[in-house]
Amino acid sequence: MNGISFPVIHPAFEKLKSSGRLLHLIAALLLIAHALSHLGDSFNPVYFWCQLIFAFDILLLVFIGRNLAVTMPGINSVFRFSEFLFFLGIGVILFLEAKWVPASFHALLGFIYLYLFHCERRIIKTEAISFHHTGVGIPGLVESKFLLWTQINELQATYHSIEIQTAQDQQLKFNFRENLSFDELDQIHDFCKHYLGN
Repeated sequence: MNGISFPVIHPAFEKLKSSGRLLHLIAALLLIAHALSHLGDSFNPVYFWCQLIFAFDILLLVFIGRNLAVTMPGINSVFRFSEFLFFLGIGVILFLEAKWVPASFHALLGFIYLYLFHCERRIIKTEAISFHHTGVGIPGLVESKFLLWTQINELQATYHSIEIQTAQDQQLKFNFRENLSFDELDQIHDFCKHYLGN
């Protein structure tokens, strides 16, 4: 038996995807407020217009692409990477103007967005449950889990969902993104018969 993997709907991932719209709206409003706060003596046209243009791009995503974050989870990664470049660029501009504290703050924000980009790329790739000879890989929001077969008391799979009862009495349930075929379900049952004896 070779290892197999199936895309699942992870509740925490779905919640994160659906909350993306609100988070983008808040980010856009904060960018607009921050840009307008620089209209006084510290006005820098490049900094001001970059923030406004970026905020309006985000607002377009929020109001025109309502379900893009859910149907195309990769779109969040595109925005995270552009946010990284944006804040890093502002940090470089402020660094060249010898404004060390704001430059450091914006560069730090840039690297935080780079970390979010990395996490979201990982989420897209790992939103699946996988069966191996040593155990079962389960997706997680912060980090994925790997359960050895000895840590699993019971595993029930149907065409549309899977339930796992762990040795620590933890109940895990996932719906498959698409219903399994007969052969795919049979492969899961083969793993269960071989390693769990059921």
